[in-house]
Amino acid sequence: MHASASPPYEPVQPSGIAAWRIGAGLVQGLVLALLYQAGQDRAWPATQPLLFAPLLLAAALVPIILISGLGQLTRRQLLLWCGAAAALIVLLAVYDAWDQLGAPPPPYLDGKWQPSMPSGQLCGFMVAGFFIAHALVLSGAQERRRIASYTTYFELAWKLGVQLAFCGVFVGATWLVLQLGAALFMLVKLDFLQQAIQKAWFAIPVTAFAFSCAMHLTDMRPALVRGIRNLLLVLLSWVLPVLTLLAAGFLCSLPFTGLDALWATKSAGAVLLGAAAAFVILVNAAWQDGGAIAARPVALAARVAGLLLVPMVLLAIYALALRVQDHGWTGERVIAAACMLVASCYAGGYAAASLRRGWLPSLAGVNIGAAFVVLAVLLALFSPLADPGRLSVNDQLARLREGKVTVAAFDFAYLRFHGGRYGREALDRLEAQAAGPDAALLRARIAAVRTMRSAHDALRDPVSLAANLRVWPAGAHLPASFLAMDWLKAKDLGAMPECLRRPGVRCDAFLVDIDSDGGAEVLLIDERWPKSALMDETAPGAWRVAAQLAPAPLCEPLRQALREGKVRTLPPLLADLEIAGQRVPLQRSSSGAAPCPPAPGAQQDAARQ
Repeated sequence: MHASASPPYEPVQPSGIAAWRIGAGLVQGLVLALLYQAGQDRAWPATQPLLFAPLLLAAALVPIILISGLGQLTRRQLLLWCGAAAALIVLLAVYDAWDQLGAPPPPYLDGKWQPSMPSGQLCGFMVAGFFIAHALVLSGAQERRRIASYTTYFELAWKLGVQLAFCGVFVGATWLVLQLGAALFMLVKLDFLQQAIQKAWFAIPVTAFAFSCAMHLTDMRPALVRGIRNLLLVLLSWVLPVLTLLAAGFLCSLPFTGLDALWATKSAGAVLLGAAAAFVILVNAAWQDGGAIAARPVALAARVAGLLLVPMVLLAIYALALRVQDHGWTGERVIAAACMLVASCYAGGYAAASLRRGWLPSLAGVNIGAAFVVLAVLLALFSPLADPGRLSVNDQLARLREGKVTVAAFDFAYLRFHGGRYGREALDRLEAQAAGPDAALLRARIAAVRTMRSAHDALRDPVSLAANLRVWPAGAHLPASFLAMDWLKAKDLGAMPECLRRPGVRCDAFLVDIDSDGGAEVLLIDERWPKSALMDETAPGAWRVAAQLAPAPLCEPLRQALREGKVRTLPPLLADLEIAGQRVPLQRSSSGAAPCPPAPGAQQDAARQ
């Protein structure tokens, strides 16, 4: 028995709604442009982190809620909803900015000042949370009750999703037209438009204006939006049988392959959660509001998919539990656990619906309940209640106190770079309260962590660096100045292989005299990845990346030849040019690179054939 579908929601658009929406978009663009300019000029309010981040997020999100709500909500409802949304945005953004106060600046800034920006996680999850909340509010307001019918939720949520997608396309098309117009004017040596589109005072308001126009146009054509939505849902529903077949095959293969290979990937939980999310989306594309009649293969796949969700989510939870048991909680694992909580709600509800008679009759209640669970989880994650930084820092400190991890193995860099304010305060407490036989080591490691520029840097001494490098030819030794080099302070650290930055990453180090000056350069080739660096000592104790090998010489046969010392220098095929007294090197085309020679065994096999 199929659920009865109510008539599609067709809002009545009052006169003048277009002017209000476009005006809101222009005001949004103006405010965002002013905030951007304040950040560039290091002017107020960009100099006040606890004010700038909330203003930026509120200016980005509240006008979109206002534009979408115009014509859908009464004036009182719209003011209440926008006010509540603004208050929540400000509170969460202030807490996020407070958590970032005192954080080490990113290395790419290179000492330059930058205003305090909201974290990427907060921005992403806030967009998702307000999308869900806005759909719930619009649906409840339309039916004048707190919990609306699922058909209304379905109509409005998918309408909003398609609208936002169209707005993105419309904004992109607007900018393509502007770029084309600028190119046309450049043909007659007029660069005013080319100069204007590069300025924030023009680009930001134009983008906001185009977005508000697109929101209004799509809202005035609900039938068009609904038609595209229905086509998209039909196409997605036929992907469901394919994913169901693949997931069933994966689960059936596990008894034969075992779980060790799965855990060895260290990304099993994320992949399984991604598959579970895809199942939820595709099942809903097939089920829609419960009134859609799905083809028999799609309906069968939806029922099987609801059952497959349970083992996939359980495997993801088990994978996370193993990582936490071995290494404790981190912020990413706390967020993963929150995602698994939401996934468990879907898995349990969809499995129960699949076991009942009819066309997944209880799916509507599961989706509505899960939407409120998602909002509650997001609110907890980005507030002090379940702040991933606070929970992970407390757990890591408990592991250190209980002796589950030694001072030598403890990741102090995690506290400084990923623990937020709680991690930095924990470092201060550990340093102040250091006692016992490991006190000196603890203080030394904290001091070293404070000199690190990013979490990608690693603590190391010459002995650990030497352990990362296998020196060739056999019996040779790296220069003492190379081992004593403070690589964390190198300006071109990002261009160097990771064996100079991370313990346990191996490289082959070849001593070669490239420039025939009698001094050996160090050629590093990463053991796992096709990355190399020729290190040259420009001054006593100062090493830098002088060059890199082309990709072809990184293959194994040539690596082995390098280890055996079968290498000599040759003059370049192309000489450099001198232009106006400046040396300009010529770079050969990549098509001229020699292919990797076959391994000796392969050559013998080819000779026999």
